[in-house]
Amino acid sequence: MGQIRLNQVSKSFGDVRVIPPLDLTIEDGEFTVFVGPSGCGKSTLLRLIAGLEDITSGHIDIDGMDATHVPPAKRGLAMVFQSYALYPHMSVRKNIAFPMKMAGLPADEQKRRIEAAANALNLTDYLDRRPGQLSGGQRQRVAIGRAIVREPSAFLFDEPLSNLDAALRVGMRLEISELHKRLATTMIYVTHDQVEAMTMADKIVVLRAGYIEQVGSPLELYYKPRNEFVAGFIGSPKMNLIKGAEAEARGAPTIGIRPEHLDVSTTAGAWEGTIGVAEHLGSDTFLHVHGAAGSEPMTVRVDGELPVKHGDRIYLTPQADKLHRFDAQGLRVE
Repeated sequence: MGQIRLNQVSKSFGDVRVIPPLDLTIEDGEFTVFVGPSGCGKSTLLRLIAGLEDITSGHIDIDGMDATHVPPAKRGLAMVFQSYALYPHMSVRKNIAFPMKMAGLPADEQKRRIEAAANALNLTDYLDRRPGQLSGGQRQRVAIGRAIVREPSAFLFDEPLSNLDAALRVGMRLEISELHKRLATTMIYVTHDQVEAMTMADKIVVLRAGYIEQVGSPLELYYKPRNEFVAGFIGSPKMNLIKGAEAEARGAPTIGIRPEHLDVSTTAGAWEGTIGVAEHLGSDTFLHVHGAAGSEPMTVRVDGELPVKHGDRIYLTPQADKLHRFDAQGLRVE
């Protein structure tokens, strides 16, 4: 079991409240991602669940038991940090074994768990190496292996891929997702990278200034953002948000349209603009169009073979059934 329930949990540092009272339930076996801009409270919330920070009010239940005042080591959780925090003088085997040794597990049980974790993480051939002989991705796998052998009821990941280069991030993202499928254990993952959130999560929790803006599946947040903040944060490139007369003509103070939901023509359309930067990515090209439907440049996703360049005049037409409408308070209008 690995259900985690937060009931009116808040956190203040002195007179500064960083997490207003909030409720949240993470179901057993779920991969939940906390996402939001820097300073939104996502890492603080994770540390409250882990017991590394004391909550100011409310209570936390883990598997139906009140864990509010239970010390971190007794909560049945395992945390993987941004820094690998490996012992450089120890082999991979001894690094993975360390939490079990501290817990006094028998040697044969330690051996069984090490071998199972190494097999799951493709570390079997590296067990006798030291961390300095490993790549960044391999070191992060060792840190995850050290968490796996504890056989926790939930894993807590605090931006574990931030120190890796782009290629390693993609690889490790897939490995962690595969690991979740194999272990079927609750995982809570903190990131500021909404691409990680979209590709890994069963459920995304979008945070801003300590408040939960929306909770839902990746596609729920993508296709039905609750407000302008979620609309602009989820999706890469982000949704185009248009205000003023062009929006009012389509029934709301603000309208949103995703880059892939704009039809492009060189002869006619709803909005005329000039191509600025064209980012050619192979199968796709992202056009940054100036002067169409307002002062803010619009981003358009087009086929990578479309013959356009900087300075070309083009026309954009939003697909009517893909428009998002928001009221004066920035809330979604159905």
